[in-house]
Amino acid sequence: MIEAKKRFGQNFLKDEAVLEKIIQSMPKNDNVIVEIGPGLGDLTKKLLEIKDVIAFEIDRELCAYLEERFKDEIKSGRLKLVCGDVLEQWERNLVQRDYDLVANLPYYVATNIVLKALQDDRCKNILVMLQKEVADKFGAKEGNREFSSLSVLAQSSGDVERVAVVKPESFSPPPKVDSAVLLINKKRNLEDGGFFDFLKTAFKQPRKTLMKNLSQVFDKELLSSLFSRLNLASSVRPHQASTSIYHQIFKEVKEKIDGEQPKQSEQSTKESADPAKPTKTTS
Repeated sequence: MIEAKKRFGQNFLKDEAVLEKIIQSMPKNDNVIVEIGPGLGDLTKKLLEIKDVIAFEIDRELCAYLEERFKDEIKSGRLKLVCGDVLEQWERNLVQRDYDLVANLPYYVATNIVLKALQDDRCKNILVMLQKEVADKFGAKEGNREFSSLSVLAQSSGDVERVAVVKPESFSPPPKVDSAVLLINKKRNLEDGGFFDFLKTAFKQPRKTLMKNLSQVFDKELLSSLFSRLNLASSVRPHQASTSIYHQIFKEVKEKIDGEQPKQSEQSTKESADPAKPTKTTS
C-alpha cells in the first residue's frame, strides 16, 4: 500500500460522490484532459472513461504504480503519463493542443498551477480541487473581504464558480482544512504586462486604502485625478474596487509611465551630449 507523502502535499481523494461531482462538472468539448498529481488514479480512471488524459506525476513511486494500473490505457495511447515536475515542463510547453485542466491539486503548489493555467493559451477550462480558503479568494466578488488579487486575475480571464465544498474525511489522509472544487471557464487568456505586480501593490496592505497602497509606487496627484474621473472614493479599500476598475487604473498609470519614459531617455541623452553642461568627475 502506497502512503501519502507530506513533502508532495498528498491527500488522496476517496469519496465517490465527490469524484462523480467533478466528472459531472466537466465542460463538454473535444479538449484533451490534463491531470496534475493523479495520485492513486481514482479520478484518472473516471476521466479515462470519457476522454484521453495527459497526467503529470512528480512522485516516482506513484508513477510506477500508475504505469502498472493503467498499462493498457498507456499502451493504447488513451493515457500519457509524464513523470516529473509539471512546473519544469511548463517552462517549455506543457502540451501541444487545447486542453482542460481537471485535477485534485496539492495545496502547496495549487495557486501557482492555477495562475500558470490562466496564462496558458492552450488551457481552455480549469476544474480543480483547492484548499477552500484559496478557492474562495479566486471566486470572491468585489465587496467581499476575500476579494483579492487572485479574484481579479481569475475574473479577468473568465467566469468563476465554486462547484462544491469538500470535507477532510473525503481524503486519505484527511487534511486539516476544508477543500473546494473550483471551475473557471476561460473566455480570454490572462496576460501580465506588469499587471501582476500592479495588483501586488494594490493589495499589499488590504486594511489600508487602495490610494495609500498605490501611492507607494505611483504619483499621488495622478492617482487622485484618476480616482476622481472614475468616481472612486479615496477611502475605498482594495476589496471594494471591481475587476474592471483595476484594469482601468492600470491602463491609465501604465500609459502615463510609458509616455514619460521616452522623454526621460531623450532628456538624459540631451544632457550627456550638451558640451556646455559640466561633467561629474571623480578623483
